Amino acid sequence: MNLIEKIEYWGDTHHPRWLDFLRIVLGIVIFLKGGTFLADTESLRQLIEVSNLRIYTWGAVHYVAFSHLVGGILIAIGLVTRVAVAFQLPILFGAVFFVNITRGLTVLNSELWISIVVLILLLIFFIVGSGPYSLDHQLRTRKG
Repeated sequence: MNLIEKIEYWGDTHHPRWLDFLRIVLGIVIFLKGGTFLADTESLRQLIEVSNLRIYTWGAVHYVAFSHLVGGILIAIGLVTRVAVAFQLPILFGAVFFVNITRGLTVLNSELWISIVVLILLLIFFIVGSGPYSLDHQLRTRKG
């Protein structure tokens, strides 16, 4: 059993049911944030340009919007949750360490704190997985 399988097994056996409710809410929040990015791509483009990262801006804008929309749905329904979370992690690392930190580490910077909370939740769900109230669990129990 390799390291990834050990993490998945541990996460599947130590997953409290209330955490599924949190996963669903997190997925919905990420999906809604993707919708706001899609509705206003210009502000997202400006956020990415402010971060001084040398990346293709429009590609990053589309990656962020698409990942949030699709990933949010997948996280909410619990389908390939770890993969969906893996696509979200670079976005949230960038949001915390490159975009929001340029605005300052103050209590008033609510976007920074929201990004930190979402990043922590994503890391938790990357480890513990989707839980018993998910399509992943339903598909596993029907196979076995």
